[in-house]
Amino acid sequence: MPWRPSFFSPAPADAAAGPPEIPGVRRSYVTARGVRFHVTEAGPADGRPVLALHGWPEHHYAYRHLLADPPDGLRIIAPDLPGYGWSGPAPHRWAKDDVASDLLALLDALGLKRVLLVGHDWGGYIAHLLVLREPERFDALLALNIAHPWQTPRTFLPHAWRFLLYQPAVAAFGTYLHQRTRFLDLVFAGAVRDREKFGPEAIRVYADRFRDPVCARTATDTYRTFLLREVPRSAGHGERRRAKIPIRTLFGVEDAAVHPSLAAEETARADDYRLEPVRGCGHFILEERPDLVRARLAELAAATARSA
Repeated sequence: MPWRPSFFSPAPADAAAGPPEIPGVRRSYVTARGVRFHVTEAGPADGRPVLALHGWPEHHYAYRHLLADPPDGLRIIAPDLPGYGWSGPAPHRWAKDDVASDLLALLDALGLKRVLLVGHDWGGYIAHLLVLREPERFDALLALNIAHPWQTPRTFLPHAWRFLLYQPAVAAFGTYLHQRTRFLDLVFAGAVRDREKFGPEAIRVYADRFRDPVCARTATDTYRTFLLREVPRSAGHGERRRAKIPIRTLFGVEDAAVHPSLAAEETARADDYRLEPVRGCGHFILEERPDLVRARLAELAAATARSA
């Protein structure tokens, strides 16, 4: 009898399968702060470095369009975050400040003193933490469909229900949901607006990797730590640091998970922050509008070019 998909009988996946094919990329493994990072690069090895950070439930493949066609002169560096994709597990429970420390150590290991920064979803949130902690190491940030860190109860609470739709389930049962069910298929089905650009083959690349026990556990820790430690802490101690470098935010306004108001210019504590709403696009802007992301990155690189 042929296999028939259901929520509790996911498609079989090869947990040992290697990273998906992306034309022209270079791959390496770099150990930093106890994490064995899988790093995918494209563009000239001596080009201006761009650190590109993905979110959940994805990995470096979210940047495949940018990696396959990097803007002139830019070296795109897309690591799998600790425990995601083909990177080794984190030696911590995925507190976002700890992941920021891991990435700073990765930059050190790569010999990179200063980079441009791109981040989507959790990668975008961690990118904000990086530029607040060590602004001297970053020229600018292109943030993609993520709330900025300067939230208050007044800005956050009206939209908290969106996070309750999925985050408690991932925090409580994430390992089982990722490994044993078609949960991620439902997540993507509810979030994707352009199914021609972000179709089932790409979705399968992500969902299959989260069958791996390290990835499934990391996803659980990502949200468990957020809900049990980071949200309570931020309720009494909101982010007060001010961003000193340019931040440009692209935001697909049909995002069911993160409301655009959470990335508003008027609530950002930043010297140079601009929000660009993108109509007809949802949360996965890297998948649905890679052309726009590439164009805005090239513009930001040109605007922040430094003399040799």
